[in-house]
Amino acid sequence: MGEALRRSTRIAASKRMLEDEESKLAPISPPVVLKKKIKTVPKHKANEPADKEGNKSSAAEDLEIGDPIPDLSLLNEDNDSISLKKIAEDNRVVVFFVYPKASTPGCTRQACGFRDNYEDLKKYAAVFGLSADSVTAQKKFQTKQNLPYHLLSDPKREFIGLLGAKKTLLSGSIRSHFIFVDGKLRFKRVKISPEVSVNDAKKEVLELAEKFKEE
Repeated sequence: MGEALRRSTRIAASKRMLEDEESKLAPISPPVVLKKKIKTVPKHKANEPADKEGNKSSAAEDLEIGDPIPDLSLLNEDNDSISLKKIAEDNRVVVFFVYPKASTPGCTRQACGFRDNYEDLKKYAAVFGLSADSVTAQKKFQTKQNLPYHLLSDPKREFIGLLGAKKTLLSGSIRSHFIFVDGKLRFKRVKISPEVSVNDAKKEVLELAEKFKEE
């Protein structure tokens, strides 16, 4: 009995040693890693709108010095359609001043400043006020302040956007003025005070008039 037990113990020990040696030689399989799919959204510029899928929408770039006036038509305070191209064809120099909202204090100062200097300006340039206000609001503003020039209504901010005078992507306009000569942008002044807008626009128009005399 004792001899048989010892023999059985030796066999079991030898078997365990063989299994250990085989396990050392067996290749170790790498752990399986489940990759999680990450949904990416197409990139778009910070100031450019995107659709519901995140795709960049096409948008025209701001006008720069030397660019031609866009082929757009806007309504004036009398609900008449005014072609920007036609304005440029009929007037060598055209001044557009942008104001945020009709009948507010700063915009009133700006509009009245152009009114008070209109006699000097009209000798050399056509003057137009421009804002996102409705036709009705423009008419009230013109009548109340006795403005001698047309006010253009741009509720979708199409022209205002092309001029680079949008305040935010969704709403608002930046006080500014722009001067076109022979249908091309010559002066671009964005984010200025009412008084600076009037004074600088008049100065720029008179400088142009002097240059024209030398031609």
